[in-house]
Amino acid sequence: MKNKQASGTRTHLPYNTRLKERARELRTNATPAERKLWYEFLRFCPMQWHRQKPLAHYIVDFYCSAAQLVIEIDGDSHYNESSIEYDRRRTQVLESYGLHVIRFTNLDVLKNFGGVCSKITEVLNERTP
Repeated sequence: MKNKQASGTRTHLPYNTRLKERARELRTNATPAERKLWYEFLRFCPMQWHRQKPLAHYIVDFYCSAAQLVIEIDGDSHYNESSIEYDRRRTQVLESYGLHVIRFTNLDVLKNFGGVCSKITEVLNERTP
């Protein structure tokens, strides 16, 4: 099943309402890296961002609909074999909807914040007019 119509316009992204409560919990209990990225950069961005947004059967850390961009901030639990495979499949599913996924580690955000912000800005500029 294709997720783009023949004319090139995107279809509606699925929203799993069963994930709404969990997304709210994740927003309330954000990691230090997620809080830093949100409060020091994304919430001031001229494009609208959503935190802990349910998309398909997943909850993404940050989502910008105008750029069709997902940002994931990965902690230590993402680096074992099963988590790497899960993240790979998750990225494939999200990309099948025309989304672009970029990932940073918690350490990237906390120790190289300027570089992370520059990369996000670069991708936003590439993906929006």
